[in-house]
Amino acid sequence: MPTDPTALKLDGVLGGRTAAAFKRAFGVVTVGDFLEHYPRRYASRGELTALSRIPVGESVTIVAEVLDVRERPMKARRGSILEVRITDGQGILILTFFNQAWRAKELAPGVRGIFAGKVGDYKGALQLAHPDYELFEAAEQGTSDETARAWALTPIPIYPATASVASWQVAKAMAIVLDGLGELPDPLPAPVREREGLLGYRQAIEQIHRPKTDADWQVARDTLRHREAFLLQAALLQQRQLARFEETTPRVPTPGGLLERFDAALPFALTGDQTTVGAEIAADMAEQIPMNRLVQGEVGSGKTLVALRAMLAVADSGGQAALLAPTEVLAAQHLRSIVRSLGPDLAAALAPTLLTGQLPAAERKRAMLRIVSGQSRIVIGTHALLSENVTFFDLGLIVVDEQHRFGVEQREALRQKGRRPPHVLVLTATPIPRTVAMTVFGDLDVSTIRELPAGRAGIDSFVVGLVDHPAWIHRVWARVAEEVAAGRQAFVVCPAIDVGEPEDDGEETVADDAPAPGAPERPRATVVGTVAELAHTAATRDLRIASLHGRMPSDEKDAVMRLFAGGGIDVLVATTVIEVGVDVPNASAMVVLDADRFGVSQMHQLRGRVGRGSLPGLCLLVTAAEPGSIARDRVDAVAATLDGFELAQVDLELRQEGDVLGSAQSGGRSSLRLLRVIHDGDLITRARAEAAAVLDADPALSEHPELREALEQRVDASARAALSKN
Repeated sequence: MPTDPTALKLDGVLGGRTAAAFKRAFGVVTVGDFLEHYPRRYASRGELTALSRIPVGESVTIVAEVLDVRERPMKARRGSILEVRITDGQGILILTFFNQAWRAKELAPGVRGIFAGKVGDYKGALQLAHPDYELFEAAEQGTSDETARAWALTPIPIYPATASVASWQVAKAMAIVLDGLGELPDPLPAPVREREGLLGYRQAIEQIHRPKTDADWQVARDTLRHREAFLLQAALLQQRQLARFEETTPRVPTPGGLLERFDAALPFALTGDQTTVGAEIAADMAEQIPMNRLVQGEVGSGKTLVALRAMLAVADSGGQAALLAPTEVLAAQHLRSIVRSLGPDLAAALAPTLLTGQLPAAERKRAMLRIVSGQSRIVIGTHALLSENVTFFDLGLIVVDEQHRFGVEQREALRQKGRRPPHVLVLTATPIPRTVAMTVFGDLDVSTIRELPAGRAGIDSFVVGLVDHPAWIHRVWARVAEEVAAGRQAFVVCPAIDVGEPEDDGEETVADDAPAPGAPERPRATVVGTVAELAHTAATRDLRIASLHGRMPSDEKDAVMRLFAGGGIDVLVATTVIEVGVDVPNASAMVVLDADRFGVSQMHQLRGRVGRGSLPGLCLLVTAAEPGSIARDRVDAVAATLDGFELAQVDLELRQEGDVLGSAQSGGRSSLRLLRVIHDGDLITRARAEAAAVLDADPALSEHPELREALEQRVDASARAALSKN
């Protein structure tokens, strides 16, 4: 039996049926999971919800007072409708119940309670049809004014709820759990609690779920937020610490070897940032401790070249390097780019090999033989590299391209394929604000490449707003035709393949951005529909147009990309399969249709597919989002600057908090509850320093058993989440 009550299964406390309902609704399994299902806000019996601000079409939980009740017969069929008008003292909302006249006895005028349901609009009046509700018990007669006032002002927790589990059902279950809960181990060291003025863990849990005053839940929330930050940073620092206990093979380039030959043949000089970051990587790989480094850089800043130089250093020492790419298109692009960069002699010596899930069986078998024999020193692939039957001869370096597309589990699965722990290099062209870097990548050292190679002509970006100017779409196609007439090529990107298709187009990838809040409900632009439109538009009907998306067979995708790269296609209509890494210097125009359906980082990445050579780039962000909406603000922000680091901060401010880390990084229920990386940068920094001090003084945490157990539980929770995904 667990010594920590929070590790108990919830069904042992609430019963199987209730626990199953909560698991379906909220994903909670243990008592600890449930205790972290915190109230999203607090109401009071004496303070009513402003009805004028509730949104039509959304599910709400409100506090209101019954104004009057009336029953009337239905016109079209037998039965009656009970209409209950509730008020906040100014506005009115109508509750409707069909054939439930008995409710009139409890919904008497003057009664207050919590009402939950989906807000509708019926003949201009707001209403909730068949809502759930929980009425407040009245204060006992004869109580003092002070007692009555305390009753009216006692905070009422309003929990995240679903159509099947209401807020007050959560509150009642929480009371059962809290009543049976003894003392809880507190992972926050006492000196930290005292210095920060924090509550003990058991008291904080009690006060956040059953506060007597607003001050109770406020100090409890501060305590639990600090606990969350401390545990997260301690877990990340512990990962770094454990990595430093591992030993690996130093990978040092041979004098006159592969790396020196490659550098001597480069037709250009490295940028200052590439030189600096390359030196940091070389120093890491010369150690017996495995490298764990993140390289973040602007779109087109030359991160892949830096990674290739690291691969050559490993090959010089007799080892292999594996490059993990998020899509087949990008993996194939990397293979072509690396072979071209190496030149025929080095390519023959290193035998770069591609391994993806859609390779024909015979070709896949040949690729796996080259990998296991060590003939191939550079291996490029997708998730197929993670398969159990893929074995390396001597894996010395893992390069993970576009880390935001992968979870920690994938990185670790590939790491396990080395005879000794391989060095790890993580690349991202999505610049990461400092607080997110500390939160998501706190186990990695971070290098940054901001400097772009010389000779880039730049990109002009424009928002094409169709709300006020629907005819502007014709000018968009005319501009595409003008670019083609000048001997250039264009991309057109759509959020879906065809009508009724999901926005994820089937590539081996994880989408990093949900559609922007405020994106209008309307038919999406599709690859199929756009190809047909261009074929019937006067400006573009004579152009060579092709499509590319993740549902196409591997060889067909590769053939299309080769044809486009060779100038055989004028306009490529695609999904975000071309978001990262695709490099066609003659492509000068990028049209993003329904741009508001993409995230800031996606739009910035897509724009980075043009302006990669000496030709100036043009990016047209086409949107029907209303000016002033969050969706439109995101599009405007991308058009306003080419600075990815500035956009990363804008993105952080515009995005919903739950989207900041992304499901691939958050590890299921181990994701953040109260901590807000947007606003809590100072707290995260303090918590990291506190956790570092504890681990420096007590690396094994033998003097901090509660902290050690809490960190072990985090690992168990992440493992459960990973298993549930597979």
